[in-house]
Amino acid sequence: MNFDIEYIEKLSKILKDNELTEISLENEDSAITIRKDVVVAPQAVSATPAVMPSAPAVSVQADAPAKSEVKKGTPVTSPMVGTFYSAPSPDAKPFVEVGSSVKKGDKLCIIEAMKLMNEIEAEVSGKVLEVCVQDGQPVEFGQVLMYIEE
Repeated sequence: MNFDIEYIEKLSKILKDNELTEISLENEDSAITIRKDVVVAPQAVSATPAVMPSAPAVSVQADAPAKSEVKKGTPVTSPMVGTFYSAPSPDAKPFVEVGSSVKKGDKLCIIEAMKLMNEIEAEVSGKVLEVCVQDGQPVEFGQVLMYIEE
């Protein structure tokens, strides 16, 4: 082979600096391939994080009851994926704010989905404890929009 150690070290550095897993070069009379065996290690590590997130998930679940205790009340969730609007137009006053009293059937917000404006109504009467999303923010199906204390 016509490749010297210095040349191989340079190729190894290129491999490392560019986060590559393999370099292959050939000329008329020789060929070289340099591979990182770390490709196997991340797969093994991927299996390990699958176990590790369960530990943080437990701590998140442990924190969840504490947050639920602080946010007493009935959650109002998004019935669809879309964009949350707190008011009927950009220059209008929001339908509700923290501390607002609402009755069952009152308009709370609008979720825009596929150019349709869907009014979300209160399912319970009470006081708005918290609005969890900001105006114009995208929301997911089932995401908590606000809490109402009955």
